[in-house]
Amino acid sequence: MSGTAKQEKPKKKMPERKCVGCNERRLKNELVRILRTPEGEICIDRTGKKSGRGAYLCHDPACFAKAVKSNRLGAALSCEIPETIIPAIEKELNQP
Repeated sequence: MSGTAKQEKPKKKMPERKCVGCNERRLKNELVRILRTPEGEICIDRTGKKSGRGAYLCHDPACFAKAVKSNRLGAALSCEIPETIIPAIEKELNQP
């Protein structure tokens, strides 16, 4: 081995998560995290660092609709999703 050969740095692994709507694996930063806080509140966690039970969704509104209709979102968060909160979450998901 000669001294001129470059050593490559190991590539950093990017975490992957699965969308609860379409079940596709994607990079964590490409998904939106829906969170159930320890107090039972359901909200969107844009930072991905808040404490609580999380579920990930694509930015596609069809994935959100599918996850709610089939109760995948409720199962992933281990709670029932109130009908009154669904439009608010959908509206927030559509914001950039």
